[in-house]
Amino acid sequence: MSSSLQRFKRKALAKPGVREAYDALDDEFAFLDEVLKARVESGLTQAEVAERVGTTQSAIARLESAAPKHSPSLATLQRYAKALGYRLEVRLVKQQRPTRRSRGRSAKAAVRP
Repeated sequence: MSSSLQRFKRKALAKPGVREAYDALDDEFAFLDEVLKARVESGLTQAEVAERVGTTQSAIARLESAAPKHSPSLATLQRYAKALGYRLEVRLVKQQRPTRRSRGRSAKAAVRP
């Protein structure tokens, strides 16, 4: 990452609410990273995946983007995964709740100058 981009990111994340919004997208970006890695590992272009899935290259580009208005169905994700030689696995993972002790430490850490 370039130093100007790093400075911009650091300044942006220091603004109230920005860090929380950024962190809230962590799971989505992790999923998109897996999607892109799978396609790269398969050696296929978006157009080739689209042909295998039976859709357009632009639809694959939307699926691989972080566009907030696009939420592909499980069936679409399954076809995408199959086109790459993968299978889709969806799991529910219980969220970890901070303990009272760790919450106390975070609050103290936030108060430190």
